[in-house]
Order: sequence, then structure tokens, then C-alpha cells
Amino acid sequence: MKNELIKILQQNARISNTALGEMLGISPAEAEAWIKKLEDEGVIRGYSVILDDDKYDKSTVHATIELKVTPQRDCGFDDIAKTIMMYDEVESVSLMSSGAYDLAVEVKGNNLKDVAFFVSERLATIDGILSTSTHFILKKYKEKGIFIDGEEPDERGLC
Repeated sequence: MKNELIKILQQNARISNTALGEMLGISPAEAEAWIKKLEDEGVIRGYSVILDDDKYDKSTVHATIELKVTPQRDCGFDDIAKTIMMYDEVESVSLMSSGAYDLAVEVKGNNLKDVAFFVSERLATIDGILSTSTHFILKKYKEKGIFIDGEEPDERGLC
């Protein structure tokens, strides 16, 4: 039940408790109670909106920044990750398990220059960061399971 509820909410967090209850075979009150329980337990941490930036704000720039980091004594990567998380430009920070970098940082800026400034003047200057590699996102096709352009792809893989 819990997993089904979460999958539905990930696709549409605005679904009514009545519709949710119908989908799960429970009452609207039970659906509301399940959601409240998951929120109270910290399983559901928040709700967000997925935007089509081409329709909302064409000047918005997204980038993924790979960071090679020296782990800190007694806290590993946590302190550096917490420092990075505090910047408004940062949308997510993830510890990677292998590869050429340790942390992946997703950022958003008003333009390329803003993101470049953020990387060179803020991220690169943090103690423990050895190197950065910035990848600008040119177009998003799918985010959090949602097709951005609103069209389901052809099942044959054709345009």
C-alpha cells in the first residue's frame, strides 16, 4: 500500500484524497492519514513542481557540476556537502560511489555567466575541493518520470 501510494504521489502530488482512495481501494480519510503518517515519519520530505523552462523562463540555465573532493577527517564528505547545500543556486548534492569525481551538484542560474561565476568564485574556493567539471544541460526531455514536452515517445523509438 505504502509503495503504491508513494508512486502515485510522485506522479501527481496534487491528486485528491478521494481519487487516491479510489485508486488504492481505501477511503479518502485513510489516504489522508497515510500521507500524514509518511510526512510525520520524514519519508515524504516535500513536494515540488516540474517546470518546462522553455515555456516558463528561457534564460534559466541548469548545470551538473562534478567535484573531486578530499574527504575531511571524522566526517568524510558530509561537511563539504553541507556547505555546498547552503547556496541558493544548488538544487541537489549527491555523493557518488565511483568514477572520477566524488560529488555531483545540480545548479540553476539566470544565465551561463552566473553559473560560471558560482563555480569559479564559490565552489572552487571551498577547502577540500580539488577540481570541478561543469556540464551545462541543453534540454530536459524527462524529469522525475514526467515527459517535459508533454508527448509520450513513440514506442518504436521514432521521433
